[in-house]
Amino acid sequence: MANPRAWVLANETAEQLFVRVEKERPALFLPPLNRIPIRAGNVGNVIEITGPSPSAKTEILLQAAIHCILPKKWNGVHFGGLERVVAYIDLDCRFDVLRLAQVLKLRILSAYGPALGTNWDLCEVSPRNSFNGSQVDHLDDELFLSCMKRFLYIRCYNSSEFLAALKTVHLGSIGSGEELGASLYILIIDSIGSFHWIDRACQTLTKDGSTREKLSLEKLTENVVQEINKIRDVQPLLVLASKSTIFGAAAPPNDAHRGHSEGSKNLNKHDRKMLLYREYMSPAWQLFVTHKVFLGISVSSDGKNGESPTYVCEWIQPPFSALDKFVVRNNGICMVS
Repeated sequence: MANPRAWVLANETAEQLFVRVEKERPALFLPPLNRIPIRAGNVGNVIEITGPSPSAKTEILLQAAIHCILPKKWNGVHFGGLERVVAYIDLDCRFDVLRLAQVLKLRILSAYGPALGTNWDLCEVSPRNSFNGSQVDHLDDELFLSCMKRFLYIRCYNSSEFLAALKTVHLGSIGSGEELGASLYILIIDSIGSFHWIDRACQTLTKDGSTREKLSLEKLTENVVQEINKIRDVQPLLVLASKSTIFGAAAPPNDAHRGHSEGSKNLNKHDRKMLLYREYMSPAWQLFVTHKVFLGISVSSDGKNGESPTYVCEWIQPPFSALDKFVVRNNGICMVS
């Protein structure tokens, strides 16, 4: 810094402070997580997105990542992105890079639509893998590559690799500053509970009967939280983590209530929800999470959505009584009324 004394002595009004914070750490209003502004920071938001498989958890993570890596403007065209770096840690090893590329390309094409005299509808109902020659010709390859350079992907196969990946992000060895060109803004973990049951099963006993400390679930979770906090101490960021429920959307609740004669028929709406949302993560992680969202699949359908499933999103922490409905199109998530 050229003049540190001037930086220390500088003063600003409350209005100037809020303007600066909004510019440095912009809030995200992403469907279906648009009821609450989520913002990065040293003590920023940690959002847990919970739901059975499939319930569009990964689609929400992809939408957040694409919004982050897109620029705000490019060659005079408005994209509304953050132009920041995303670190995507894949724990269930089911990430589809072709899906990421597809949504990103369609977001670019939709922004260029007015300039090209075409109307790219983001909520257009069409097959998820449909492209034609004219669409590809209009794609800005330079912008696409620039965005992809800001997407950092790490795949892990066990908890040890997960901890090593977090240390790698903390040390900044995932790429050079010239290559990244922007600071890390979102840390995405998909899915945080992938190794829970494996680590729990591996809690073997030593010859003296004591449990090995290195395999303790609580210790592993504490180390994960500590490593994420180390990253946030260096670079304020937003944490998005998906988590699968114990029972799937079609899992029979009577398996967990074998003493009841009628099984799932005797469970009211609240009991069914609590059964699906049964918590299994360590208390260290539960205390670390600041916001929780529960996703599900709506059984109702309407003619407008065709054969596409309709998903529901409900805020659990902080609680909201309203449910938000959305569908997944070939170019991302679209809210429905």
